[in-house]
Amino acid sequence: MGEASGWLIWAILSAVFAALTAVFAKIGLQGIDSDLATLVRTVVILVVLTAFVFATGKWRNPFEFPARSGLFLVLSGLATGASWVCYFRALQAGEASKVAPVDKLSVVLVALFAVAVLGERPSLQEWAGIALVALGVLVLAL
Repeated sequence: MGEASGWLIWAILSAVFAALTAVFAKIGLQGIDSDLATLVRTVVILVVLTAFVFATGKWRNPFEFPARSGLFLVLSGLATGASWVCYFRALQAGEASKVAPVDKLSVVLVALFAVAVLGERPSLQEWAGIALVALGVLVLAL
C-alpha cells in the first residue's frame, strides 16, 4: 500500500470508530452526567494510549519537545476536551443520528481554518465537497 492511500485507510477507520463512539456514548450516557462520562472516556483513552506508546517504544519526554510543538499540542488538547464536553452534552440531550452529523460541521470549519491559518488551497472539486457537507449539516439541523 502506498503512502498516498495510507492516509485514506486511517481516515476511514477514524470515521468508523467515531461512529461507534457516538452510538456507544449515547447508550453509556443513560443515567450518567455527560461531564462525568467524558472524564471516564478520557481516562480510558489515557490508559490505552499510554500502554500503546510504551509497548511500541515511542515514548519521549514531552518536556523535550520544541516549545512551539508543545504549545500547539496543549492547545489541541484543550480544544479536544472542549469538543468532547460539548459533544457528550449534545448526545445526552439529542439523538445520536442528529448530533453526530452536525458535529461533522467541523469538516467545513477545518477547511476554512486550514485556508486561513495553514495556507492550504483546496481545489474547486474539494470546495464543492465541503459545500455539500455544509448543506447536509444544514438539512439535518433544520
